[in-house]
Amino acid sequence: MQAITTAAEDGTVGYAFKASLVGAAHQFELTGEGLAWRVGGRAGLWPYADIAAVRLSYRPVSMQARRFRADITHSGGARLSLLSTSWQTATLVAPQSEGYRRFIIALHAQLAAHHSKAALTAGLGRATYAAALALVALLGLAMTALLIRALLAGEWWGALFLAGFAALFAWQVGGFISRNRPCNYAFDHIPPQLLP
Repeated sequence: MQAITTAAEDGTVGYAFKASLVGAAHQFELTGEGLAWRVGGRAGLWPYADIAAVRLSYRPVSMQARRFRADITHSGGARLSLLSTSWQTATLVAPQSEGYRRFIIALHAQLAAHHSKAALTAGLGRATYAAALALVALLGLAMTALLIRALLAGEWWGALFLAGFAALFAWQVGGFISRNRPCNYAFDHIPPQLLP
């Protein structure tokens, strides 16, 4: 599947991906009138003035550690999601980093050119982020207590295992938490940590 296509004669920019192996492709196009989309049998055109919000986030999955997501919300409440990866085969989820990046940058440029009032947010919601931080802190305290107990009991292999697990946990979860810190941003200052 072609990630990005540009039709030079009319200036449209498009992006397509498959969110699942058996599902239909999600197709998006930035036109002079607005954001045109087609998902399965549904299709529509959202004028840029009707786009109420854009949220960018980092959403890794087991088969694709560098997956990014954009949620676009219509003023009527409908929402479209774009992913930076696409299912290719039963075992391959391919990154479409360059196409996704170009489309997101072009979307923000179109919104700015049409004097959009869309709310631009990045990362997780503030309540979700606070809960995630609390959970990480709780798990960190529990792993530290287990490590101290293993060291006091002379269980060197157990302590080594816990130290390795803690390092892996910090690498995986730490990247997710740091990239998804909630913030607002401007059309011309897209958070670089949320673009591939």
